[in-house]
Amino acid sequence: LVAVPTDTVYGVACLAQDSGAVRSIYSLKGRNGRKPLAICLGDVDRLYRYCQVNVPDELLRDLLPGPVTLVLKRSEELNKDLNPFTSLVGVRIPNHPFIRELARACSGPLALTSANISSQASTLTVSEFQELWPQLSLIIDGGPIGDVQSPECRLGSTVVDLSVPGKFTIIRPGCALTSTVETLRQKYGLVPGSS
Repeated sequence: LVAVPTDTVYGVACLAQDSGAVRSIYSLKGRNGRKPLAICLGDVDRLYRYCQVNVPDELLRDLLPGPVTLVLKRSEELNKDLNPFTSLVGVRIPNHPFIRELARACSGPLALTSANISSQASTLTVSEFQELWPQLSLIIDGGPIGDVQSPECRLGSTVVDLSVPGKFTIIRPGCALTSTVETLRQKYGLVPGSS
């Protein structure tokens, strides 16, 4: 398990195809096993291997890389032990050079979640998740992320479900809600689904 900076908050990442590592992330965070983990990739092109995409490629590239998690149907290629209770998976391509290079260097996707104890505030500096340090193999200190004083900076990515053709459902408003909804509605004509 490694702690990494992203474009929104600090995260904890591991190899998504390694079932033991995935279990370790849940244990580290004290996270409910029914709460899914997102996968992190370095580039949009790799997304097609792990997800069934039913939106235009241009839409993916308008939102990614960026502070958005797109929820899509998962492919057979993804580790069955990662979120086994759902046919969907959230995909994150942070607009941050380090995490993208790290994701590109790995053979498969990373599992990525915020570096905090479950249900506590997201972290914007490495000192804010000191209680997790002993259980991490590596901590990459990218300095403070955003404005440490601003509550908006702790919202994390905007999570949007695009698994139903022609619709979008906001799962978590996050930090990029307005721009994401504008892109989906105005440019692509998607309509809000029921959450």
